[in-house]
Amino acid sequence: MDFILNNLPILICAVVGIGLIIVELFMPGFGIPGISGIVLLIMAAAFTWNQYGYIAGLGVSLILLVIVGAAIYISIRSATKGRLSRSPLVLKGGQSREEGFIATDEYDKYLGREGTTLTVLRPAGMAEVDGERVNVVSDGSFIDRGVRVRVREVEGSRVMVERLEV
Repeated sequence: MDFILNNLPILICAVVGIGLIIVELFMPGFGIPGISGIVLLIMAAAFTWNQYGYIAGLGVSLILLVIVGAAIYISIRSATKGRLSRSPLVLKGGQSREEGFIATDEYDKYLGREGTTLTVLRPAGMAEVDGERVNVVSDGSFIDRGVRVRVREVEGSRVMVERLEV
C-alpha cells in the first residue's frame, strides 16, 4: 500500500496522460487534450527520474511510450473495425451529392449565371439557378420572391446575387 501511495502522482499523471492522448485521437486538430496528455506523461517520467534515478525514469518513459503506442493502435483499430466503427458518430463513406451533401467547390459553376428568387432575400434566402435550389445572399438589399437575379460573387459556400434590372 505504501508503494502505491508513494507513487500516486506518477500513476495519476501516466493514466490521465494516456487517457487524454486517446481522447485527442477522436478530436480534430492537435489541441488541449493532446498537449496536456504529453505534458502529463513527461511529468510522470520526471517524477520517476527524481524519485528513483535516471535509469528508472528512462524505463518508465520507454514503458509509457509502448503503452501509448498500443493504446493508439487499439483505438484506431477499434475505430475502423471494432464496435466503434458501427457507431453513427463515425463517418463511414464519402459525402456525395446523391446523399444530400454539397461540396463548396461546386458553387463556382453558378458565377455569372442568372436565376429567380424562390423566397424573399432579407438579405439571405433561396434562389433557383440553372434549375437547382441554391442558398444565396443579396448585397444587403431586400429582394422579393420571383425576381430575376444574377450570381455576382462566390466565396466558399456563400453565393452573392444582385437584382437584374428589367
